[in-house]
Amino acid sequence: MNEELAYWVTLAHLPRIKTRIKNEIVARLFENKKSIVEFFNFTVDVWENQYNLSDSDISIIKSGIDEIPNNSFLVESLLEQGYNVLPVTSQEYSPILKKNLKYNAPPVLYTKGNLQLLKEDSIAIVGSRKANETSLLFTDNVSKKASENYKVVVSGFAKGVDKQALDSALKYKGHSIIVLPQGITTFKSGFKKYYKQIINGDVLVLSTFHPKASWSVQLAMGRNPIIYGLAKEIYVAESGDKGGTWSGVIDGLYKKRTIFVRKPEFNEKNANLMLIQKGAEPVDFEGNIVEYKVTSEETQNIVAEQNLDYNGSENKIIDLLKKGVYTSREVIEILKINWTTRKTTNYLKTKKDDIITIKGNPLKFTHISRKAKPKQQSLFDLK
Repeated sequence: MNEELAYWVTLAHLPRIKTRIKNEIVARLFENKKSIVEFFNFTVDVWENQYNLSDSDISIIKSGIDEIPNNSFLVESLLEQGYNVLPVTSQEYSPILKKNLKYNAPPVLYTKGNLQLLKEDSIAIVGSRKANETSLLFTDNVSKKASENYKVVVSGFAKGVDKQALDSALKYKGHSIIVLPQGITTFKSGFKKYYKQIINGDVLVLSTFHPKASWSVQLAMGRNPIIYGLAKEIYVAESGDKGGTWSGVIDGLYKKRTIFVRKPEFNEKNANLMLIQKGAEPVDFEGNIVEYKVTSEETQNIVAEQNLDYNGSENKIIDLLKKGVYTSREVIEILKINWTTRKTTNYLKTKKDDIITIKGNPLKFTHISRKAKPKQQSLFDLK
C-alpha cells in the first residue's frame, strides 16, 4: 500500500498538468479496474490512445517517474510521523469535497487528526482578514450554533474571520478542519499549539499541497476552493468586491450552491449587499435567514458599485463559450457587452475551472464542457 501511495503523490504533484486531466486519468483507471502503479508502467501508445494524453503531458509523466523513489521515502516518513495520505479513491477521502469539486478535487489529501471529521456535516465561515467587530461577532455566533448542532467548522487559518471561526468552534467544544495554505509538514508551530485538540479528535489539519511546500500567496489562493468544497453550508461574514472571499462566493453562486451572507448594517462599507443581489441568501446577526430586498438607496452605499454589470455579462459569456471557440474581441462583438478586450481576457483567464485557454495570437477561449470526458464518471459524479 505504501508503494502505491508513492505513485499517488507523484501523480498529484506532476507540474503543469491540470487537476482535471489528472482526475480524468483516475476515472479511466477506475473504469478499467487498473491501478495507479500500472498507469505509470503503461507504454506511450497506451497513454496516447487510451488516456488521450498530449506529447507534453507524456513528457511530464516520464519525468515524474524519476521522482517515485523519492516519493516512496516521503510517504514512509509521513506515515511514521502520524500523517495520513488519502488518494481520491480512498474510502476516507472527503465525500463532500469530491461532490462539490468533482474533476477539480485534489487527487491526494494530506491530513493529521480525526478523519471522521471529513464525513460529518460541515460549514465554512468566510470573510476578510481585516473584518470589523460586527463580522467577528457574527462569526462567533454562527460557530457556536454549528458546534451545538455537531457541525464541523472549516477554517482557512487566516487572520480575521477564518481564525475567529476556528477559535470559536473550539471555545464552544466543537470540531474544526484547518485547511492549510502550505505543506502539512511546515505547520510545526500549529501542531504544537493544537496538539491537545488534535489528540482529542476535535481538530483535523489538512493540506492539498506538497508536504514540504512553504506558505505563499499563490497557495493561499489555491486553498480557498478547498475550504468552500469541504463545506456543506457557506456563511459570509464580510466580503470586499474582490479577493478570495468575493471570488469564492461568485464561483459558488455560479455553481448553484446556497450561500448565506450577513445582512450588513446601514452604511457599513463592504460588498455583502452586492452578493445578496447576485443571489446569496441574506441572514441576520445570528445566521438565521431573513426576508430582505436591497433598496436603491442601499445600493448606492456599496463600495464596488461599478462592478454590478458582471453577473449578467458573465452568464452570457459562459453560455456563448459552451457553443464554440472565440477570441475576446469576438465575444465582445457577438454579445455587444460594454467590456474592453483586456477586461474580457483577464476574466476568462481567471475562470480556469470552467474555461479552456487555447494558445495563439490572439488567445482563444472555450468552455470546459466542450472537452471530451471519460465515458465512466461515477467516481466524481457523486449525488
